[in-house]
Amino acid sequence: MREQQNTAPDTKTNYGWFHRPTKPYTHPYLGGLLLGIVLFLAFLLPGTGLGASGALAAVAAFLVDLVAPAHVDRVPILAHIAGGHKNPFSSWLIPVVIGMMIGGFVSGVIGGRAKWETTRGPRISDRTRWALAFVGGFLFVYGARMARGCTSGQALTGGAVLSAGSWAIMMAIFAGAYALAYFLRHVWN
Repeated sequence: MREQQNTAPDTKTNYGWFHRPTKPYTHPYLGGLLLGIVLFLAFLLPGTGLGASGALAAVAAFLVDLVAPAHVDRVPILAHIAGGHKNPFSSWLIPVVIGMMIGGFVSGVIGGRAKWETTRGPRISDRTRWALAFVGGFLFVYGARMARGCTSGQALTGGAVLSAGSWAIMMAIFAGAYALAYFLRHVWN
């Protein structure tokens, strides 16, 4: 007599949205080519290049404008973004950053990497990793505003137009990262 086949769903192939098999990353040369095309289109269509820290400045200006509109009108950098009747969300950077977040999430789902996870070394806790990420992110965003652009704006847009200041900032970022890596190596080893 023949054995009946198991008709229950196979748990090894039924992954769902967040339990998909991990796919390899895009080849770096292909990714670079695609990023170059996007940068070219950003120069061609809106005529601005790429960057993201300006979107954070727009959100910050909006939040300050909610509680202290007179302050926004007095501070030149905030007034430029949200002073008077200006809408800080009219910046082209807002949809770019929203698109980056949506695109990153979709890419993570398709590539099987969308999951709740704290990537850290074996010697530190999740709490320490989050604290270091928050402090580092705060310092990096502050530095991006002081440098008048984030790494994507400086490296991609500034580098593409051969801005000496952008090249200097990127060299300083890499030098600073390598110098700090020595002191934080215990976090990842």
